Order: sequence, then C-alpha cells, then structure tokens
Amino acid sequence: MQSSNSRARGGGDGPERSGEHRHSRGPESAEVPGGVRYEDPWYDALASGWGERGTTAAGGTYGAGVPTARREREDRAVAAAQVYLEVQRSAAFQEVRSRYRRFVGPAFVGFFLWYVGYVVTATAAPRFMARPVVGAVNVGLVAGLGQFLTTFLLTWAYARHARLRRDRAALELRWDTQELTRGARGGAL
Repeated sequence: MQSSNSRARGGGDGPERSGEHRHSRGPESAEVPGGVRYEDPWYDALASGWGERGTTAAGGTYGAGVPTARREREDRAVAAAQVYLEVQRSAAFQEVRSRYRRFVGPAFVGFFLWYVGYVVTATAAPRFMARPVVGAVNVGLVAGLGQFLTTFLLTWAYARHARLRRDRAALELRWDTQELTRGARGGAL
C-alpha cells in the first residue's frame, strides 16, 4: 500500500513494496485515449466498458467514444453555465455587487490606513507612542487596543450592512439561479 508521500508502508514482500503498483500496466495505472493515466487503485478499467484501448464496448466497437448519456450531461452542463453568465450580466446581480463594493472599498481603505498609520507611528515616533495617557497606560497601548476595537466594529458594520442591504437580494438571485439551472438541466440537479 502506498502512503501519500509515495513511500512504501510496511516491510513485507507483498505488492506494497517500493511502488510496484506505479509501474504496472494493470487497472491501477490504466491509460485512456486522451493520454490520461489513472493512478487510482480503485479504478477498474475493465468495469468502465468504454473508451480504453484494447476494450470492446457494448455495441461491439473497438475503443468506443463517449456514450450518448454523458454527451447529453455535458450539453446540460453547458446550458447551466450559460444561466450563470446571464445572471452575472443581470441588473440585480450588478446592484448586489455594487452595494458590496460601495461598502468594502471605503472600509478596506480606512482600516488599512489606520493599521499602517499605527505601525508607522509606532516605529517612527516611539516617544509619542510612549507618552502616558493615564497611569501606566500610554498612547501606544491605547492605539493597539483601538486596533482590536475597530476590527470588531468593522466586522459588526459589515454583517449589518450585508443583512440590511444585500442578503435579501442575493438570496432572491440564488433562488432564481437555481430555478433557471434546474430548467436548463432538464429538472435534474
């Protein structure tokens, strides 16, 4: 048995020694027509029944191509992908994204400037940061605790903004997208 770092586990003389599975041409390392090698010990080339070299498909053809059912699944997946592109171009989606950007952009700039200002001031003006405020509490300590406080305040403000301005519209978009996707996939999930 192989470990995740490709070193053999166990010391027996069985097939788990020194990567014998990796170089065999059994089902563990089956190769399909596209040149992809399956290094999966659970892959059974004989059980799949199509597409492998040297196998005969159910209809008797050598090296049969992709089955019809799989091709239909791929067509439905492409149709579902088109639904997501349409939703992304919709005015409702653009409105949700612009509300998000209008909050996150200024909040990021403000918090980043506050953080960088704190770090620069702590390194460039240590005497200012050492100035006492009350007893042993100095400006640096107050500003450092202010960093934690503003982090919590910003998190609260973001969650509140999301709840009041974006969540309902985003949920409606999600439901509409799921309904459209179900329709594009023919009712299947």
